[in-house]
Amino acid sequence: MSWLWSNIGLVWDLTIAHVTLSIFPIIIGFVVSLPIGWIANRYRLSRGALLTIGGILYAIPSLPLFVAMPALIGTQILDPVNVVIALSIYALALMVRTSADALASVDGDVLQSATAVGFSTWRRFWAVELPLSGPVLLAGLRVVSVSTVSLVSVGSLVGVSNLGTLFTQGLNQYNDAEVATGIVAIMVVALVFDLILVLVGRLVMPWNRLGLGKRAGRQAAMKAVVGA
Repeated sequence: MSWLWSNIGLVWDLTIAHVTLSIFPIIIGFVVSLPIGWIANRYRLSRGALLTIGGILYAIPSLPLFVAMPALIGTQILDPVNVVIALSIYALALMVRTSADALASVDGDVLQSATAVGFSTWRRFWAVELPLSGPVLLAGLRVVSVSTVSLVSVGSLVGVSNLGTLFTQGLNQYNDAEVATGIVAIMVVALVFDLILVLVGRLVMPWNRLGLGKRAGRQAAMKAVVGA
């Protein structure tokens, strides 16, 4: 604790940098995964190929990917954009399967009902499929959030400042307090991100918050999104 209070400014700056590097990949991965997951769910022949590609992307080792990014996109080696893009690839790889499974979890009878009352494909997605698949999407997004917050620390090995810097500096200086501070700080950031996602989920999916049964929850959700 004495080391932490003596270096609170450094820890705070690294925490802000870590949070910034984590937020964008999570958002990008979620947004880009939705149309890909929709395609995988709607066109069954494409599902296997898209999910396989996602699995291959996630299997790429993080450190070599960070190192290769400047050559791939023409940035400087220390540019934080390298970390953001690399982590967006990992977030997308995880979320594609979740998005496809989430959309597939929506009851077919509900979709047929929405089509019967005149919903276009576009409107049905936004007003019915997306809200009803929300709980599964949220569960996947929480996994992506924790994974991303953890992987950001690898960026410190290529010179991008974040809480992982406390690992590298602490190990080089044999400072256990600095290493422990970095570990705890990353765990706290991951926990805060997870709590925020849970709270957002409760706000935008009130039918989930009420603890309704599966059928009752779907009926409440349909009333909420269709306005019945």
